[in-house]
Amino acid sequence: QVQLVESGGGLVQAGGSLRLSCAASGRTFSSYTMGWFRQAPGKEREFVARISMSGSVTSYEDSVKGRFTISRDNAKKTVYLQMNSLKPEDTAVYFCARGRTLGWGTKASADFDSWGQGTQVTVSS
Repeated sequence: QVQLVESGGGLVQAGGSLRLSCAASGRTFSSYTMGWFRQAPGKEREFVARISMSGSVTSYEDSVKGRFTISRDNAKKTVYLQMNSLKPEDTAVYFCARGRTLGWGTKASADFDSWGQGTQVTVSS
């Protein structure tokens, strides 16, 4: 079972930026789609972004398009989420996750089977 460890969260003012990192254990990191999800207090976990095995294909939730960028470094077994122009509504715990199967899959959380512990992002107005 892969282990995922997120870092980089914190408190930032609206309009600011943060870069989240997710370090993975194991030897098969490059064989799986990776994703970022978030969960705000009292809300369900929602999809944020995902990236294909090679990093050539990405997908974003509409509200973060143009502000967030997902990337990966397979040599370092790490996936990143660069978040710019942050808004108070981006406040949430952010989780990285590994795709359940080999292939692109879907953005549904059920298509991801390994999850990190999460990192808190708080955006003040």
